[in-house]
Amino acid sequence: QVQLQESGPGLVKPSQTLSLTCTVSGGSITTNDYYWSWIRQSPGKGLEWIGYIHSSGEIYYIPSLQSRTSISRDTAKNTVYLQMNSLKPEDTAVYYCNADGWDYSGNYLGDYWGQGTQVTVSS
Repeated sequence: QVQLQESGPGLVKPSQTLSLTCTVSGGSITTNDYYWSWIRQSPGKGLEWIGYIHSSGEIYYIPSLQSRTSISRDTAKNTVYLQMNSLKPEDTAVYYCNADGWDYSGNYLGDYWGQGTQVTVSS
């Protein structure tokens, strides 16, 4: 079973860059048909999908965050990263790493979530 563990700084100043790490165990980030996503939830709001990196290496961001977001991976470390620059107080949220995927035969493998990491943007 895939397990995800997010890590990163809890507090970031406005205009600075956020760097988060999602360490993956129980499955490879380069095999099967997996979407490795970053999702966040701001106080009092619903979940907001930020983007994904597919097991093939394809990357997608939602348009509203594309200009200041980067998702990458280290295949040797089986780790996915999120970098977001020019942070604003409204970027304050719990950030989640998520895995959703299928095997090569089209069988659904499941939807997995990390426990989330709180990020507060404040001076």
